[in-house]
Amino acid sequence: MAKKQETKVEVEKPQVKEEVVIETPPVIEKPKQKEKPLPSPKGTWDLKSRTYFLKNNVAPLSYSIKSSGIHWFDEEKGYERELKYTSNQKTSFVDEFPKGSQARLEHIIFRNGILTVPKEKTVLQKLLSLYHPHRDKLFYEWKPIKKAEQQIDVLELEVEALIAAKELDIDMAEAVMRVEIGSEVSKMSSKELKRDLLLFAKKKPKLLLDLVRDENVMLRNFGIRATEAGILKLSGDQRHFTWKSNGKKLMIVPFQEHPYSALAQWFKTDEGMEIYSNIEKRLK
Repeated sequence: MAKKQETKVEVEKPQVKEEVVIETPPVIEKPKQKEKPLPSPKGTWDLKSRTYFLKNNVAPLSYSIKSSGIHWFDEEKGYERELKYTSNQKTSFVDEFPKGSQARLEHIIFRNGILTVPKEKTVLQKLLSLYHPHRDKLFYEWKPIKKAEQQIDVLELEVEALIAAKELDIDMAEAVMRVEIGSEVSKMSSKELKRDLLLFAKKKPKLLLDLVRDENVMLRNFGIRATEAGILKLSGDQRHFTWKSNGKKLMIVPFQEHPYSALAQWFKTDEGMEIYSNIEKRLK
């Protein structure tokens, strides 16, 4: 018996598709940053007690200033706004009062020339410090820092004047002091002159510095010395200078000018320079 041929049937295996898995990195949440506080708006009001003084050292037992019927020009809005200080409103601007509300007017009174406003009363402080039409005219806000700055400026001016006075030569010192004490300077010794010059610098520092920087101060002093020495003569009406010896007229003083300031200017002219040289020889 013949053998049956075995036929092999190949069974195809199902193809399995390989899935590519892409791993995504885990999302790491960043910690939330704290929001920075917004900067304070420009012009934020500094909460502190404020003190106000009547000007010119006026200090009556009580003094009232206007708290209504006053206006302030608002540049941003372009018109004047009415102001009123009340006890029941959050602003002094009448146009910002709630509609239909009744404003209870308050008085603004200085006692013995002083008014201290606590930090809680910002409405009154702003009215006095920013908007009131009599601010810096009838009263002012006391500012310690500003006062300290002014004192520093005065002290620095004194130091500058003292240094300048110390470095002046004797002729310039005489010229400067003659403006302050007149002909008495001619009778002073050099030490007395130096002492009074330093006292002058301390008492009137700005005037001393102005005189030191004045290019005509020496020429004015020269003219005064010439007059005191009997070389020149100033007329009684202070309108012209002459030679004392012969009465010959030298110059006419312009109307409303100081005679020796005019003479100092004249010494700078061609004619004046010749007269200056002549007088200088006589003074030696």
